[in-house]
Amino acid sequence: MKQVAILGATGSIGASALDVIARHPQRFRANVLAAHRSVDALVALCARFKPELAIIADPAFEAALREKLRSAGLPTRVASGSAALTEAASGDLCDTVVAAIVGAAGLESTLAAARAGKRLLLANKEAVVMAGPLLLDALRAGGGPIIPIDSEHNAIFQCLPSSPSNQGQHSDFAAAGVQRILLTASGGPFRGKRRDELRAITPDQACAHPNWSMGRKISVDSATLMNKGLEVIEAHWLFGARADQIEVVVHPQSIIHSLVEYADGSVLAQLGNPDMRTALAHALAWPQRIDSGVAPLDLLKLGQLNFQAPDRATFRCLDLAYAALAAGGTAPVILNAANEVAVTAFLGQSLPFLAIAELIEETLAAIPATPVSDLESLIYADLTARQQAQRIMQRSYC
Repeated sequence: MKQVAILGATGSIGASALDVIARHPQRFRANVLAAHRSVDALVALCARFKPELAIIADPAFEAALREKLRSAGLPTRVASGSAALTEAASGDLCDTVVAAIVGAAGLESTLAAARAGKRLLLANKEAVVMAGPLLLDALRAGGGPIIPIDSEHNAIFQCLPSSPSNQGQHSDFAAAGVQRILLTASGGPFRGKRRDELRAITPDQACAHPNWSMGRKISVDSATLMNKGLEVIEAHWLFGARADQIEVVVHPQSIIHSLVEYADGSVLAQLGNPDMRTALAHALAWPQRIDSGVAPLDLLKLGQLNFQAPDRATFRCLDLAYAALAAGGTAPVILNAANEVAVTAFLGQSLPFLAIAELIEETLAAIPATPVSDLESLIYADLTARQQAQRIMQRSYC
C-alpha cells in the first residue's frame, strides 16, 4: 500500500490523481491532502478519502478548515503554511509525493520530498525551471526516483531506452543512441492566428483550451507557448538534453505526447487520449501498469495526425525560454517570475495578452543573471524579478 501525499489536491492534477487512486484502493491511500485556500473543496476530499493530514497553504484559512472538518465529524489533522507542506513532503505520512502546487510556491516542498528520498511525481515544472541544479542535488542526496507526470515529459520517460537514474537525469544521450527529443504542443486556443488577431484577447478566450482541461494559469501559458518553453528547460534538467537536442513540434490533436529520435533513424512516440490520468497511473504504479480510467485510443476514429512548426514570431515566449536556458544561472528564475506576474495581471484584466511576452522580455533585460548557489539566492532572484516586473508593468501598462 503506497501512502500518497497530494500537494495541490483541489486542482486539475490533484483531481486526476485522486481519480486514479480511487480506482485502486488496495494499492494506494491518499494520506496527505493539501490545497491553497479552497477550504470547502478540501473538506469534501477529506470526507471521501479520509487522509490523516489536511494542509491549507494559507494560514489565514486554517481555523475555517479545522472547524469544518470538526463539524463534519472527520478526525483528519490540520496544518497550514509552507513549513507544514515541507514537513509533510519529507515526513513519515507518505512514501510518494504528487508535487502539483502551481508556480514557485511549490519549490520548497518539492526539494524537501527529493531530499527525503520520496517517489516524486512531478507536475510542478516551475520547480525544475527555477532550481534544476538544486533539484538534482536533492535527488542525489535522497536517492529516490523522480517521474514526471506532465504528459510530455512522462512520454519522454517512457520512450527513453532505459529509465532515467534516480537523479532524474539520463547521463549519456550519445551512448544510448539518442539524437533528440521532440516535445509536442497543441498550439493552444490561438494556433494559426497572427499577432493582429490577438490584441483584444480575453482571459476566458485564453483559458478555453481545445484539448486539455487545466487550471487558468497553465491554460494561459499554453496559449502563449510559455508552457512549452518551460518544458524545454524542464527537459534539459530532467533528461540531460542540450537545448539543441530539444525541438518543439505543434501537434493539434494532442495524441502524440512526445517523441524520442535515435541515431538509427527510429523514432519512438508515446500516444494516448489527452487525459492526465494516463501519466499519473503510469507514475503511481511504475514499473508496473494499472488501469487509469482513460478510454482506449481509437486510431481509426481519429483518422489523421498533423504536425507543424510553432509560430515563434507570434508566440514569442518560446524563444524567451530558450534564451533563458542559454543564459543559465538565475535567468530561468527571472523568466518564470516575470511570467507569473504577467499571467496574473492578464487574468486580472490589467495587462493585454500580447504584453505578456513584452513584460517578460523587459524583465529579463533589466536583471543580469547570476550563478545558482543555494535556495536563498533563488528566492532572492525570484522576488527581485517579481518586483522589477511589477515596476515595468506600472510604468508601461497602467
